[in-house]
Amino acid sequence: MAKKSAATLSGFDVLTDPKSVTVPGVVAIVGDDGFLQHEVRRALVAQLCGDDPDAAAEHLDGSEIEYRDLHDALSELSLFGSGRRVIVVEEADDLVKHYRDRLEDYVAKPRSDAILILEVTTWPSNTRLAKAVAESGLTIRCATPAQGRELTEFTKQLKDWLVVVARREYKCELVRAAADQLLEQIPPEPGILYQEIARLSLLAEPSRKIDVKLVQENVGGWRARKTWDMIDAAAEGRAADALQQLDRLFAAGEEAHALLPQMASTLRKFALAVRLFDQAERRRQAISIRIALERAGMPPFKLNDAERQLKQIGRPRARQLYRWLLAADLELKGYNSTKDRARRVIETLIIRLSQHAAPVAGR
Repeated sequence: MAKKSAATLSGFDVLTDPKSVTVPGVVAIVGDDGFLQHEVRRALVAQLCGDDPDAAAEHLDGSEIEYRDLHDALSELSLFGSGRRVIVVEEADDLVKHYRDRLEDYVAKPRSDAILILEVTTWPSNTRLAKAVAESGLTIRCATPAQGRELTEFTKQLKDWLVVVARREYKCELVRAAADQLLEQIPPEPGILYQEIARLSLLAEPSRKIDVKLVQENVGGWRARKTWDMIDAAAEGRAADALQQLDRLFAAGEEAHALLPQMASTLRKFALAVRLFDQAERRRQAISIRIALERAGMPPFKLNDAERQLKQIGRPRARQLYRWLLAADLELKGYNSTKDRARRVIETLIIRLSQHAAPVAGR
């Protein structure tokens, strides 16, 4: 297949066929969907670095480093082989904000022996940096559009990707009508849907086919409602209630690997809302918690509850949500993948959320 060289791709373009993507010297992974960003980054690094991507790529925390740290990482000579080094800057919004001019200079003349991957939540397309990356690098979108043609195209690509996930990772056939049914019962959250495919693949024996009937009988309903009740209880500081809901879900056969993405879909909105609130505060712009939540994608019918819940969580812990969710995801995929250990991962996240905090200051 010919290599894709478009300056802007969707996350699904990369995940569906990573080998078809030409990776230039600078890549920006843009959006507020942490799961999609994480999976895109893994796919790119695996393509560039081979079988041991975690050892081959260097990961930097963009919220803590200064530009000289990035410069040093890009300039280091590789100790192994002659291939290009891969430098991944996670949560790079602060780095972009403080060193935009230097990053513009780097994009104009990137090193030929290194690839820089920036993960950012906000990336206004009218800035010089974004335009420079669009011209000579690659921008990968990892956010769910709000409406219109973009949302229609996003949903189509999401379904196409789910078919690929079922076939490539779980050796199952996801019938297209079943993918349509999934999207009717579950919000277009890639993380949640990915876990649903994993769960349905276990139920697809012996045919190895996920059809409409299987989706109708096993997706949504009581478990979905109880999951949202659990999330609400945790976010409101009612740890005992949340853990009781968790007990009921596990007793009904729910898996931690399916619960985490559902929790993440709400918690990422809290994290983004606080980030937007902090950014507005630094610019001395007036913004309310409610407006920040609305801009973060919280549904209108949830705004009242969400505002109360975010105040309970508190700004310091809300700032940690992206990190906590990523850590929990990696634990479930790694040494905590067994049922008992996976349960403790979810319980730990619930306790962290439920601890009472000082109120979020807001206007």
